[in-house]
Amino acid sequence: MEETRLILAGAALNQTPIDWEGNLQNIQEAITEAKKNKVDLLLLPELCITGYGCEDLYLSHWLAEEAFRKLLEVKEWCDGLTVAVGLPVVLEGAVYNTACVIKNKQIVGFTAKQFLANDGVHYETRWFKPWPANQVQEFTMFGQQYRIGDIIYEEQGVKYAFEICEDAWRPNRPAERHMGKGVQLILNPSASHFALSKTDVRYRLVVDASKKYQCAYLYANLLGNEAGRMIYDGEVLIAQNGKLIRRNDLLCFKNVDMEVAEVCFSDNPQIAEVIEYLPPIDENKELIAALSLALFDYMRKSHSRGFVLSLSGGADSSLCAVAVAEMVRRGVESLGVLNFVAKTRMFSIKEADYFDKLPADQVQPELVKRLLTCAYQGTINSSDDTYNSAKGLADSIGAVFYNWTMDDEVKGYVSKIEHALDRPLTWEHDDITLQNIQARVRAPGIWMLANINKALLLATSNRSEAAVGYATMDGDTAGSIAPIAGIDKAFIRQFLIWAQQQLGYVGLQYVNNLQPSAELRPAKEAQTDEKDLMPYEVLNQIERLAFYDRLSPQQVYDRLVGLEVAAPEILQAWITKFYTLWARNQWKRDRYAPSFHLDDYNLDPRSWLRFPILSGGFREELVDLKAKS
Repeated sequence: MEETRLILAGAALNQTPIDWEGNLQNIQEAITEAKKNKVDLLLLPELCITGYGCEDLYLSHWLAEEAFRKLLEVKEWCDGLTVAVGLPVVLEGAVYNTACVIKNKQIVGFTAKQFLANDGVHYETRWFKPWPANQVQEFTMFGQQYRIGDIIYEEQGVKYAFEICEDAWRPNRPAERHMGKGVQLILNPSASHFALSKTDVRYRLVVDASKKYQCAYLYANLLGNEAGRMIYDGEVLIAQNGKLIRRNDLLCFKNVDMEVAEVCFSDNPQIAEVIEYLPPIDENKELIAALSLALFDYMRKSHSRGFVLSLSGGADSSLCAVAVAEMVRRGVESLGVLNFVAKTRMFSIKEADYFDKLPADQVQPELVKRLLTCAYQGTINSSDDTYNSAKGLADSIGAVFYNWTMDDEVKGYVSKIEHALDRPLTWEHDDITLQNIQARVRAPGIWMLANINKALLLATSNRSEAAVGYATMDGDTAGSIAPIAGIDKAFIRQFLIWAQQQLGYVGLQYVNNLQPSAELRPAKEAQTDEKDLMPYEVLNQIERLAFYDRLSPQQVYDRLVGLEVAAPEILQAWITKFYTLWARNQWKRDRYAPSFHLDDYNLDPRSWLRFPILSGGFREELVDLKAKS
């Protein structure tokens, strides 16, 4: 073929379900930026008109009709270029996930997704119908006829087609058929959720496809915390013939993040610009980038005015505090002071001007002071070590810090029950009760602060605690959002050491020298989490084998015995404890505050892992395990 050069662009967009004004504003900004860069073809993410996370709203056909009306608005902005934009389309009562191609203000056609994501956090088959390969038909909308299906398009003599997100992850992906039809460019609009190290898989998916099919491949993902639980990293990739041409910085705080490249199409295309893929992924960097962006989007999209945190001085609450501080640092670095302040929707013009005129080293602590309020709520069983840890960290990042004790509240509740039962409560007979009341009485006061500040209350439960129910419901689980409920405790502990050393959070030196403890029993008992449970590393191994690899209790035992994790009789006891506590505490996982999906799996029954609240509790399986071990 004769050489053709096209300027291609992919744009990551930070969208919100049914935020028509905001979503269209981002789409228009992307189109305007593309025109400035003389782009021939612009790719926008999957379902970006409605937002991807509309869930059961997709079953209401008015949503697709309204999205089509918005599409007709978008169409009028597309003079002088071609734009691919995502929206749902209803055809004969079924809803399809489509990418619409608009060329110079004319709708050329709709490509419908052929493979639906239906595992892990995805439930697309609940809402959408898959489109059959090689089928194209027409439909009528608002009096006009349009083509929909497995369409091959053309731009200045270059043939192109689509793989929509999940399409590219299947062995019989559409690209296998596209190449036989002379396609030289594949577009992939995606809503591919964030998980640690997932970008490496996605990069290989795109670059390897461009090599295998000897084509150019353009990929654009959603960006930010779109609907509450899922985070999108906003990845944009442009590759050709196995070489990476463009890749953006992920998890930025912008509304629109675009990459542009001129791509040569010929029998032997010239690839002038090639970038090397980055070194192996640092999951600590990934975690804090995703967590801080997710908190920022959740705060601003819920119209909240910052965060309130019960800062115990332990690892979990310390990570939550650092995540807010990093939210400020990264947000200001990405957007600049004025744009960050404006995007919070919290401050007046006068206040914004004050922050903008501060010396650079004072901006972060001053903003943290306005965005994070902490309280240490001690009891007679709390230690000086945890108080110093909490205060030292709060002071070092600039957070507001309060300190009060809960002993009077605890004594009041205990005396009421002792009077009702006509007997004293003792640690010998009422251990869990006496522990739980200390955690539970901390909730009302911290909720009051959150209400007064019109802020989000951060719950501090982690994934390891969620697995075995090692948390007091309506105590340390109280909160508007549980940002770290998808991260295991072992990862959190090593992360805090990394954050102290690599990010400079010197206030973490205190918590990094402490053993995790609920501090709910008398100090003489030297309570620690791992004494109550088991080593966190082992707990996490059991959890992953049981519910990610889906092994039986016996299979989990055999695997860990083979790894020589511990003596067989100790392993048998730990595995029995894990499964017993797991089954007993599903009701707690059902009641946790919304959490972010950060790892390759989580325990949230509303996003990744469903389990019955009532069950046989693995009784037969654990009896057999004891008999065989």
